[in-house]
Amino acid sequence: MGGKMKILVTGGAGYIGSHTCVALLLNNFEVVVVDNLSNSSRESLNRVQEITGKSLDFYPVDLLDKSGLDQVFQDHNIDAVIHFAGFKAVGESVEMPLEYYSNNLTGTLTLLEVMRKYKTRDLVFSSSATVYGNPASLPITETFPLSATNPYGRIKLMIEEILQDLYVSDASWNIALLRYFNPVGAHESGKIGEDPQGIPNNLVPYIAQVAVGRRPFLNVFGDDYDTPDGTGVRDFIHVSDLAQGHIKALEKLFAHPGVVIYNLGTGTGTSVLELIKGFEATCQKEIPFCVVPRRAGDIAACYADASLAEKELGWKAIKSVADMCRDTWRWQQNNPRGYGHTPA
Repeated sequence: MGGKMKILVTGGAGYIGSHTCVALLLNNFEVVVVDNLSNSSRESLNRVQEITGKSLDFYPVDLLDKSGLDQVFQDHNIDAVIHFAGFKAVGESVEMPLEYYSNNLTGTLTLLEVMRKYKTRDLVFSSSATVYGNPASLPITETFPLSATNPYGRIKLMIEEILQDLYVSDASWNIALLRYFNPVGAHESGKIGEDPQGIPNNLVPYIAQVAVGRRPFLNVFGDDYDTPDGTGVRDFIHVSDLAQGHIKALEKLFAHPGVVIYNLGTGTGTSVLELIKGFEATCQKEIPFCVVPRRAGDIAACYADASLAEKELGWKAIKSVADMCRDTWRWQQNNPRGYGHTPA
């Protein structure tokens, strides 16, 4: 499958976007990236080209810039879009709801309007397990009730609803809503990985920065949850497995399924302490941590039932927690300051 189909990747210079660009190029797709570089680096795309030995087209365009986006579609015959672009910090979304709604919601609407104009009807949307709110039971299947506990999650949910409304209005659209659990790890080459600006919001880059000496210790938010060791349990999925899921979702769209929804996770929960121990084993160092009060909006445990994606897409996460720790550590050691734009 693939031939030389051309895929537009919004937010393609970001963490999941860059890994998906690698997978697309290696699967013989042509890639066009749109990214305003507000939370990513141009260098990641240079590395993507290095890893694959293939080139891609890059436009430093913001999704709120309709004429800029229009130009991309004029320049290229886009077959499908994978939409990653958006602000992504849960805590920040609570503090800055207007910026999040404006950027993530309006940016998506602009993208959809331009897609409609150019008759590009195939879209993979980067959704999130946050749309399940605080799940009543585990593991989480795609049919669970949906809710949101913060603006970040609410916007993901709204976009899912907008996309389903769009399909109802025009059945020529094919849309895959991919609900990710907790993406971690890095490309096995160590050339691309997660490069948060400032203080990381996510656990694994924070652990890695402590291991590499950039930060003195890790905060563990709560050790009194109703979980085996008291710390939060999450479904950590290797970003390279996740990228592969997007390839499978695209192939599904080319069979014209309408709207499809899949969890992308491993199906296994790992606690914060287990992850710290896994990282310590990999880097052969102790990771000092300090238990601090729970964060508002955090839930005790969350992991996927990912069997639908396996059944319908033929996709399954294959990399282990040890792989995730090893690849993160390789990336962090090779790039102690990320892509080089992050302040100390």
